[in-house]
Amino acid sequence: MAKEKVSPKGRANAEQQHENDSDFIWGINSVFEALAQRPESVSELSVQKGKAGPRIQQLVDLARQHKIKLRFVDPQRFGVPRNCNHQGVVARVAAAPLFAFEELLALFGQAQVAEAPKVLVLDSIQDPHNLGSILRSALAAGFTDIILTRERSAPLGGTVAKISAGAVSHLRICQVTNLSDSLQKMKDAGFWVYGAVVDGNNVGSIYDIEFSGALCLVIGSEGKGIRPLVQKQCDQLVTIPMDKTFDSLNAAVAAAVIMFEIRRQVSARNS
Repeated sequence: MAKEKVSPKGRANAEQQHENDSDFIWGINSVFEALAQRPESVSELSVQKGKAGPRIQQLVDLARQHKIKLRFVDPQRFGVPRNCNHQGVVARVAAAPLFAFEELLALFGQAQVAEAPKVLVLDSIQDPHNLGSILRSALAAGFTDIILTRERSAPLGGTVAKISAGAVSHLRICQVTNLSDSLQKMKDAGFWVYGAVVDGNNVGSIYDIEFSGALCLVIGSEGKGIRPLVQKQCDQLVTIPMDKTFDSLNAAVAAAVIMFEIRRQVSARNS
């Protein structure tokens, strides 16, 4: 929905902020325990380039087994204190447990609730403040299930948890590698997918569209919006009518406006 210009300097600052705002554990033994005992809490594993050995390979194998994002980087990009004994491995730990996508699908199939499920899908939201604000609004609007992209997404670290005012602890959040395929599986499970855009062909106003049944709402990144392959999976593109002299909203604001319109419609039908 939002199309904000992001300068190279801004992107660099955001990337550095991501590193500083995340919760990390390091060292072979600590990282192994996290991957072996609670892999759902680990969102990313970074391994020092050129570092090898059976223990390192064991960590890499565990990360791949649990489909955890894996990076091979120079140690200065670990984002941890310079004098720490990281032994060539650093894991980023999410501020809240992460659900597997298949687990969410199974829960939707088992759910016996009065309202049809509403899922918020975030395509590459990279600013942790925006992500935290969106998650806070999602909980307030009744969107308790969230799907994030594994790549190009702000980590679920300290800033996201703080900005969300604790909402991350009350949401079921999962990260997926291929969002387009995941949306297809959601559609196969009976969900209708709405994508938020600024304009385009066959786009409907959120005030003219009837939001009903099991649905997914897709919100695109701050800079480029929904990616083309993801947009192709949307059954209906929607937009927020605005004054002609202004045609863009912050991603967090746009997400909140649409989610609360959906909530308003559902409440009106149930009253």
